[in-house]
Amino acid sequence: MYHNEKEVGRSILRFLEAEKHKPDGLKREDIFFTSKLASNVSYDATRQSIKKSIQASGLGYIDLFLIHSPYGGKAKRLECWRALEDAYEENEVRAVGVSNYGVKHLQELLATNPKIYPAVNQIEVHPFNTRTEITTFCQQNGIVVEAYAPLARAYRFGHPTIVSLSEKYGCTPAQLMVRWSLQHGYVPLPKSVNKERIVANARVEGFEIDSTDMNTLDGLDEYLVTDWDPVDAP
Repeated sequence: MYHNEKEVGRSILRFLEAEKHKPDGLKREDIFFTSKLASNVSYDATRQSIKKSIQASGLGYIDLFLIHSPYGGKAKRLECWRALEDAYEENEVRAVGVSNYGVKHLQELLATNPKIYPAVNQIEVHPFNTRTEITTFCQQNGIVVEAYAPLARAYRFGHPTIVSLSEKYGCTPAQLMVRWSLQHGYVPLPKSVNKERIVANARVEGFEIDSTDMNTLDGLDEYLVTDWDPVDAP
């Protein structure tokens, strides 16, 4: 849906070709490729979208395919989910999930006793928007929370609490917020076009935020939405 599957797939394949010449080189199964359904239109449109994504990427299959939002209404959501289930059973995708789903949307899906359980709910989560109701429901039901915009798009890097705790733990504000996400059991998805920042954001294994400071960070919640917020869509 982001119109970059061809370019991403080409880059992955070029990387894997180079890896073939290494004794312990990575293989396709070591790469995790995710794509999404842009809009909830119909069963057939969803199946077609998945097939087009696979073809465009050239990777043979998709590791995780997500319904991008709950927009479209209950009937369309469930119809499109059925398409994801069938794609899973035909080995077109290895896992399926949702994105931007609120609790009511998840309850609606689980109430149908789906053939394939949603593996993931990708939502905006960070200390300034903790979405406790959704994250708690997901964790209680075995649904992985993928946290997009885990850095709140750097809007609060200068917040006094973020600054002071970053100094305490000897890390950057970005590393602090990624670490917060990991300690909550989420899968943070920090984004950057800067190589040094990408590497730095991944280097968060050298410290652990103590429980008191985790509670302090939790208390920063102000329901800051940095992009869109369809979790209450009808």
